[in-house]
Amino acid sequence: MDDYIVTDLDNRILFSDNHLLAVNKPGGILTQCSGTKSFNLEDWSREWVRKEKKKSGAIYLHAVHRLDRQVSGVVLFARTSKALSRLNTSIKNNKCKKIYHAWVEGVPSKKEATLRDYLIHGHHRSEIVMKNTHQSKLAILHYKLLRSENNYSLLRVELVSGRYHQIRAQLGALGHPIKGDSKYGANTCSNIISLHHKKLIIQHPVKLNVVTIEAPLTSLTK
Repeated sequence: MDDYIVTDLDNRILFSDNHLLAVNKPGGILTQCSGTKSFNLEDWSREWVRKEKKKSGAIYLHAVHRLDRQVSGVVLFARTSKALSRLNTSIKNNKCKKIYHAWVEGVPSKKEATLRDYLIHGHHRSEIVMKNTHQSKLAILHYKLLRSENNYSLLRVELVSGRYHQIRAQLGALGHPIKGDSKYGANTCSNIISLHHKKLIIQHPVKLNVVTIEAPLTSLTK
């Protein structure tokens, strides 16, 4: 576990109470254990809870959602099984809002649009297919152009559905892949792509108030 990563993450706690923990994940690290010894955010966050809250014994902590290794931004963890169950239900019923920022190649012809595609989950990637394709699922997102410079565009993306690699696949198919995301058509290749989970709005699983968690764009570059 690299010391510089731990030091960086110490400054990335976005929200913490007895039920939730939110962290601003840097691009380039895993959200959860992948069965290897690679550093991952969930294990680090569990140790943060142990030290910060002076807990002993087993620490319950589970990611409510995951970000791809190459992606940065808000990751929400549940600190109790009850919180996890309720948050999973909220997300399943679309009772949350996820906002991303992405630098993409080129300038979209429409400054604002809704993308509707059907995706299937292939081998470590998503494919856009015809509507009636077996096992395909509808993927919907809204995007808005924030600004353009040097033939790159910064988009605000709001997810309506939550499919595997959805933003990456849909923007790539649109002809505007995310910078660094060569898997979906970008001209450059990077271990950290220019996609950032900027904001998560969700109902607190216990207190029932609306919680808005926002991650600074410290690691997103054009």
